[in-house]
Amino acid sequence: MNVYLQSLGCRLNWSEIETLARQFTAAGHSVVSEPAQAELCILNTCAVTAQAERKTRHRVESLARANPQARIAIVGCYPTLRPETSANLSGVAWVIPNAEKDQTADIVLADPSHPCSSASLLLRTRAFVKVQDGCDNHCTYCIIRLLRGPAHSRPLSEVVAEVQALVEGGCQEIVLTGVNLGSYGRDLDLPGGLRTLIATLLAQTDLARLRLSSLEPWDLDETFFELWQSPRLCRQLHLPLQAGCDETLRRMGRRTTTAAFTRLVRAARSMIPDLAVTTDILVGFPGEDEAAFHASRDFVAEMGFARLHVFPYSRRPGTPAARLPDQIPHKERRARARAMRELGVEQARRFRQRFMGREMEVLWEQRRDDGLWIGMTDNYLRVASHTEDNLHNRITLTQLFGMRNGYLMGEVME
Repeated sequence: MNVYLQSLGCRLNWSEIETLARQFTAAGHSVVSEPAQAELCILNTCAVTAQAERKTRHRVESLARANPQARIAIVGCYPTLRPETSANLSGVAWVIPNAEKDQTADIVLADPSHPCSSASLLLRTRAFVKVQDGCDNHCTYCIIRLLRGPAHSRPLSEVVAEVQALVEGGCQEIVLTGVNLGSYGRDLDLPGGLRTLIATLLAQTDLARLRLSSLEPWDLDETFFELWQSPRLCRQLHLPLQAGCDETLRRMGRRTTTAAFTRLVRAARSMIPDLAVTTDILVGFPGEDEAAFHASRDFVAEMGFARLHVFPYSRRPGTPAARLPDQIPHKERRARARAMRELGVEQARRFRQRFMGREMEVLWEQRRDDGLWIGMTDNYLRVASHTEDNLHNRITLTQLFGMRNGYLMGEVME
């Protein structure tokens, strides 16, 4: 059977779809790159915002148009939130909520109408590995806790075995993901939690690079950054802030303040040279007046992030924030998002500018149709290079000499 897999939304969703790819390949099926080639299409969905819901519906419709004969499995957050709507979308044969997501392959393969065919799967240079799911935080705007359930972690030995298997298959970089990654191990009573997991992976696997996805700032202290004494740990921290105004943070249910966030980032930067600190910012939260928005923007400007992920507030059913007064008009939310994104573009440019003329190690991922090889440094710089050599899945020392279309241009030194 030919299977087309696609994911919308967060890195956790991508890690789940990559796991599905490995499962289908191991079962003797082919993972294909286009829906038109598939007998089965699986879409891992997102419902974190109203826009994410629309993208899910539109993508299902697009899959059905691209291949009317294919059967579609829609899995994850959207069918958890909207099961009836999911079942009525064009071409959908399976509606699999988060509670059953781990059994997706078993559910669809139990249907005897799908024949097997030869296996093929192109290995990626990076792989996303889910180590934790669910969340015990109570951010007032967030629906993910309702969709994913309470926090729960995978056993340490299971994660280590998966990572080493990926390394032996040629993977150079692993990205650890979870809904609330910083809570890893608490439900297992694992001393040291995430810190123990990271140290164990560095000690017991041959992994070249280990990268962390989003970490809530209150889950970390300054001693956590001692782990970066290992050069194999990528120099990037994604610390979601959401707002740069303490009153807004309080109403959001965020367990941090601008002062505490500043101290944490300063400690990280002092201990990890050339660190890329990236963040999420949510604008237009109920009650965020003009003064609060400008305070938030000024704080973001002061922090000098390497990249911003900006979202206008989306009213989600069942969340406390949906019941708050002083909801901000949609037009104003969009205007604030544009202003914050403009700041993010400038901050990203300044961060890239710092590395002009430097020699950095780049993991090369793919060659585009225009001949440019695209890769990434350990501190989250996207690099492009013109060369006739095959750079796929290689880590090379590269001199950075210019910027073009959001990329740093590089010359391979090896």
